Amino acid sequence: MALSRGLRCCQRVFSWIPVLIIAAVMLWSYYAYVFELCLFTLTNTLEKVAYLLVFHVCFVMFSWTYWKSIFTPPASPCKKFQLSYSDKQRYEFEERPDAQKQILVEIAKKLPIFSRAHSGAIRFCDRCQVLKPDRCHHCSVCETCVLKMDHHCPWVNNCVGFANYKFFLLFLAYSMVYCVFIAATVFQYFLKFWVGDLPNGPAKFHVLFLMFVALMFFVSLMFLFGYHCWLVSKNRSTLEAFTAPVFVSGPDRNGFNVGIRRNLQQVFGEDRRLWFIPVFTGQGNGHYFPLKNRSSESHNPLLANEDLWEESDDGSEGSLVEDHDPLVTIEMEE
Repeated sequence: MALSRGLRCCQRVFSWIPVLIIAAVMLWSYYAYVFELCLFTLTNTLEKVAYLLVFHVCFVMFSWTYWKSIFTPPASPCKKFQLSYSDKQRYEFEERPDAQKQILVEIAKKLPIFSRAHSGAIRFCDRCQVLKPDRCHHCSVCETCVLKMDHHCPWVNNCVGFANYKFFLLFLAYSMVYCVFIAATVFQYFLKFWVGDLPNGPAKFHVLFLMFVALMFFVSLMFLFGYHCWLVSKNRSTLEAFTAPVFVSGPDRNGFNVGIRRNLQQVFGEDRRLWFIPVFTGQGNGHYFPLKNRSSESHNPLLANEDLWEESDDGSEGSLVEDHDPLVTIEMEE
């Protein structure tokens, strides 16, 4: 027991190493660009002020989105998807697998669940004791079920999912902008140091290394960002790109694809002025997503008692669908 706790503690400590590496590179790049390049190398005052102004805008947005990606907790299923005490007792004391599946089916009738396990059964997490909403998966690193889980990213030491997917995309985008700006403005001084037009000194090493690091990170980020842009356009997560979600009618990689415009709005919201700001503007609450094939929703036996989902005894949890996502409300009433 003590050994397992110690191992988990060590794992949590070591999991921050990639984040510390990125933070160290960010701090070094700030020093190298601001001090070694702008303050010690540049002689033109106007050029120096312009470079510093644009650089700090890029650096702030880069740092802000990275911070949000790291420290935004992954969203987990609400209490509505947890087994009640009586249901949990029934499920645990039932020894027949078919009877256990039937218990989950009865519970799921009250919930907007359309996806299934590959066996056709209701997706249930034994560790978290919850019925998994559509697109929800259990993360063994975070030790919790994550709504619309995309992947666990070691570079942010966090799960990328419904709560922070927009922040992760903006982090990739602003990282690219940061690298492109550094490479574009450093390039002429990189050539001057390279051919010997500028004197050797500490600035030479920093400027040369800035160029190589900026280009290296840009190339890797370009492919990763391009891949995630493609995923957003198709309304898929990384997990769904590798393993198609299963519905009553069978597997379908495009099951949640409702068109590029609506796909973008699910992640970034309807107000385009906020698309590039790291504040949450996505639609919904991560428990329900409109389906491409509307007929599969209307005929899904899991929503035979749909009114029980929209109306709760105390009125508090009925807002799970109604209060946070006008798109979801429209879809449920159609």
